[in-house]
Amino acid sequence: MNTAGWIQLLLYIGLLLAITKPLGIYLVKVLDPSQKTFLDPVLKPVERLLYRLFGVDPLKEQGWKQYSAAMLIFSGLTALFSYGIMRLQGYLPWHQNIDALANKTALTPGLSFNTTASFTTNTNWQSYSGENTMSYFSQMVALASHNFWSAAVGIAIAAALVRGIARDKSKTIGNFWADLVRIHLYLLIPICILYALFLVSQGMIDNFKPYSIVTPVDQSAAAANAPAQQIIPQGPMASQMAIKMLGTNGGGFMNANAAHPFENPTPLSNFIQILSIFAIPSALTYYLGRMVKNQKHGWAVWGAMFILFLGGALVCWKAEASGNPRMQQLGIAQADGNMEGKETRFGVFNSALFATITTDASCGAVNSMHDSFTPIGGLVPMFNIHMGEVVFGGVGAGLYGMLVFVVIAIFIAGLMVGRTPEYLGKKIEAYDVKVASLSVLILTVIILGFTAWAAVTPWGLAGLNNNGPHGFSEIHYAYTSCAGNNGSAFAGLTANPTSGDFAGDQHYNTTLGVDALLGRFFMIIPILALAGSLAAKRKIPASPGSFPVAGPTFIGLLIGTVVIVGALTFVPALSLGPIVEHFLMHGKGPLF
Repeated sequence: MNTAGWIQLLLYIGLLLAITKPLGIYLVKVLDPSQKTFLDPVLKPVERLLYRLFGVDPLKEQGWKQYSAAMLIFSGLTALFSYGIMRLQGYLPWHQNIDALANKTALTPGLSFNTTASFTTNTNWQSYSGENTMSYFSQMVALASHNFWSAAVGIAIAAALVRGIARDKSKTIGNFWADLVRIHLYLLIPICILYALFLVSQGMIDNFKPYSIVTPVDQSAAAANAPAQQIIPQGPMASQMAIKMLGTNGGGFMNANAAHPFENPTPLSNFIQILSIFAIPSALTYYLGRMVKNQKHGWAVWGAMFILFLGGALVCWKAEASGNPRMQQLGIAQADGNMEGKETRFGVFNSALFATITTDASCGAVNSMHDSFTPIGGLVPMFNIHMGEVVFGGVGAGLYGMLVFVVIAIFIAGLMVGRTPEYLGKKIEAYDVKVASLSVLILTVIILGFTAWAAVTPWGLAGLNNNGPHGFSEIHYAYTSCAGNNGSAFAGLTANPTSGDFAGDQHYNTTLGVDALLGRFFMIIPILALAGSLAAKRKIPASPGSFPVAGPTFIGLLIGTVVIVGALTFVPALSLGPIVEHFLMHGKGPLF
């Protein structure tokens, strides 16, 4: 843990704070159709045209059931659209670069379903290598489009919940279609255009060239009279990487993701990418404060998120910086920490920080391989997802997930003092607690259920690269990642086997796809029900007995609720994986 790392960490925190307020104020305008933004002179005619084309009245609001139905219809139709593109990839433009590869991966029905479910839910889990599976057309029209769509859905759901909290005796929580249009036009697309241009300036490619075939200098592997050749992928990367990070999607154009120099060429691009992951989730906390007319509450939620983030980042950094004692015993110096699976140009700190941020958010992009982290270093990303990815979290998903814990925390506080719990003038009643609890419990059930199933079946064990506790962690991380809509992986797991006894087996593709769908929509529906319930309630004036929703007491209670209610359920599973592996690493037993 060196000085350079501390300086970068402080710079990151300072810049994140600096953009939170201005972006939060802008979100207030974007998420209210009656307000104007500085882009209105250019984009307002486009917005009106879209409303006319689709027959949408932006001022006609919807109840929570209508809002939910619109969201499900949109997600379902776009999923079918993307599935169709992948199944018909060979008949669509720009597929020749994939067809020419000897090691290409076929887009089977199972893999197409898995990828569709993954990108529809903002998970972006990839059971394939992008550069030898997806055509340029599929990357742009199916996958990059979903990066925008799924991000916009998440922000819309968060806005609907905040409206429900802020309104007094209202039957509506907004208009899904208006939210969707405005989020795309005024937020995601303009920022991504500028962001992509910045990435190109850093050396990231964005082209439609065929893959390059080059003759490397090192010919030690060449056969007689046949020089060795290397294929260098090309493609429209910068345009996809911008929304990949800003929308907390995470799915890479390349298999190596942000560890590849084409996706992450410089230290500056690395810094801006991790800053962009937290940008919108952080700003949404300021949006919350503005909407409920209690800015201190917005900052209190931000403070709880920040403390959890900082704790995870420091633990992960310390674990990776300490290295592996077994390597030290073998005479391999660990002065630079555990460098296995890391880019030397990023080092331990930037790898640990990236891993923490990408799993605090539902991003899943990686600039190092989590499978190669030390046991405690690998535990941190897994634990972050176990908490529900509410530490800033995915765009929209982080805020609405944290607000669920706010409701549960206030309910617990009410039980402790014997008063009817109130949240910002709204009584928290049995129905509210039930739907909030349901959205939390669904993750526990599907993560542990699918993990247990895969851990005792031949198809589940066949995909492992390691045995013992590390192999269990590979399975557990996969289902944790998909249920939490993260998408990162302990990459030793082969979810789409192409050889061996289970070649072509689709169990992992199917179960991980279902895992992602349940983790997304079975959480969103109860949250929208909560929004509808809160919107319909009458606001009660604050009294001396009202529980404060700002200050250290509230922050401490909220953090405790997130950790105890959200994550401690998974401690037995963690004990079978990274915790026991940590003790093995410091003992004399076998490693896995």
